[in-house]
Amino acid sequence: MATAAAAGTSNPTQAIYASLNAVREKADAKDISPQDRFLKLLVTQLKNQDPLNPMDNAQMTSQMAQISTVEGIDKLNATLKMILEGSNENQAMQAAALVGHSVLVPGSGLALTGGMAIGGIELDEPADRVTVTVKDANGIAVKTLELGGRDAGSHGIGWDGKTDSGAQAADGAYSISVVAQRGDARVGARTLELGMVSSVARTSQGVSLNVGALGNVRMSDIREIL
Repeated sequence: MATAAAAGTSNPTQAIYASLNAVREKADAKDISPQDRFLKLLVTQLKNQDPLNPMDNAQMTSQMAQISTVEGIDKLNATLKMILEGSNENQAMQAAALVGHSVLVPGSGLALTGGMAIGGIELDEPADRVTVTVKDANGIAVKTLELGGRDAGSHGIGWDGKTDSGAQAADGAYSISVVAQRGDARVGARTLELGMVSSVARTSQGVSLNVGALGNVRMSDIREIL
């Protein structure tokens, strides 16, 4: 009896390796889930364990817990992938709806057309005093706009093309800069530029909007839709 037991378990390590190789060969030919591979390995271990020193119940429970964890992670990854794909589809639909609309995005350009120009500013915090300076193509200040107090966030601004001297500025390309203060402290502020969305494209980084001369911007770059 002892001789038969010894013959059945003379080299359990080789039997386990042989089973693993067989599983690997099947996996190469056909996709086998990690759970199936684990179960085949566990069955092989049970078949080839030493009858006088069987696998501890705690060890088996630990291995089962590990495979359950792996399975849970696989399902979680699949769910997250579905959510991400759905989010991308939703974002693409929202972006497509913006085609033909004017938007404010980060930038300092200001186009004066027909005696009217629209731009914007973005404040990190509320400000007591906001000053926007309009400059011509040579960088010379032609108009100072005192906007007074503004809350945090983005704000559209308009310019009627009149210079500080009261003269009408010529249509063309200008630029703006902004300074914001709250008391004696400076407030973080940035300028925004107006552009029109002409098309939408999908890239490896997500959905991209073509805003004419401003180039491609991300959905997160849009501060206001006009």
